Amino acid sequence: MTEYGHRVEEGSRNGKAMNGRGERILVAMSGGVDSSVAAALLVEQGYEVVGATMKTFCYAETPAHGKTCCGLDGIRDARRVAQTLGIPHYVFDVEEDFTRDVIDDFVAEYAEGRTPNPCVRCNSNTKFRDLLNRGRALECQGIASGHYARVQQEPSGSPRVLRGRDRQKDQSYFLWGLPGEILARLHLPVGDLTKEEVRDRAQDLDLATADKPESQEICFVPTGDYRDLLTRRMQPSHPALEPGPIVTTDGTVVGEHTGYAGFTVGQRKGLGGGFREPHYVLEIRPERREVVIGPREELHVEGLEAGEANWFQAPPAKGTAIHVQIRYGAEPVPGTVLRTGDPFQVAFRVPQPAVTPGQSAVVFRGEELLGGGRITRALPTAKAPPPTRMMETR
Repeated sequence: MTEYGHRVEEGSRNGKAMNGRGERILVAMSGGVDSSVAAALLVEQGYEVVGATMKTFCYAETPAHGKTCCGLDGIRDARRVAQTLGIPHYVFDVEEDFTRDVIDDFVAEYAEGRTPNPCVRCNSNTKFRDLLNRGRALECQGIASGHYARVQQEPSGSPRVLRGRDRQKDQSYFLWGLPGEILARLHLPVGDLTKEEVRDRAQDLDLATADKPESQEICFVPTGDYRDLLTRRMQPSHPALEPGPIVTTDGTVVGEHTGYAGFTVGQRKGLGGGFREPHYVLEIRPERREVVIGPREELHVEGLEAGEANWFQAPPAKGTAIHVQIRYGAEPVPGTVLRTGDPFQVAFRVPQPAVTPGQSAVVFRGEELLGGGRITRALPTAKAPPPTRMMETR
């Protein structure tokens, strides 16, 4: 029987002696192929590897709970991989922290008319922080995960976080909020591989997760519809779930919605018809329960403001030319820092569509992740001044 927080499986070899490093690494193993191969690569490199899977929420309360990336199937698959690799495996119960930092935040953001990114929140506030603390308790010198990103340890100065080699799978976007103290201890073994290469390595090693499909849904919303979660966790009379007006930017009422929590900036579906051209959600005004819509050209804005700023080195100064990524899978776009500090502001060189409060503004210099923040609002009238300096590309 599994006892959360205690070792549940231990193999016959510890990963030492292959190159004499002997450093002990705690690896986050979700039960997917990427974290499985991350653990395998570290074993090959001669580290003493310990696997850890985090129990993040009560699976019994959600339909199809076993199939999520962090569900019971994930725990079982991680354990099977650990057995194959001959490494210890622990399960840690972080449900309380995850509920507070991720699920409660998710619900609160939708209640305020924003669109959260729970994976960023989990990495920044729960997963890596807890992994580091657990690693210290287990006398581990480092921690690792299966993210497609890279950490470059500099001989002098702070470590640098770089994009993954596979740009189609690059996950550096999700790591902007990591506490800086983690970077010196962080290993990202699959960051130099493509997804195909990871699959090949898993098959060569006959890992149980080699052909496991990727999980696409939010782990705590296995039905795929986040509104199911909001309905369960909010009072039925909550304003976010009550009807309200759909309006244009001039205030004209053109329809009624069944709850603004069901909408996000940039959304097209569910807005009704009768318009000469497609309309999109431009803004959500929770204080009036209004969903503001308009044609595509009104969706573009010239800048953004982001709070909860986190920087791995000194923040870029006002007037600095940077690149900012405003959604996962999108290309970073050139911009200029309008204001430093927290919140910071960025003006785009070319207006961008669907800048969404609650999502991330992730700042890059070339391949290097500098940091980022959570978008608080779009700046429709921001004007980008000529950059006073360019950030040096190393």
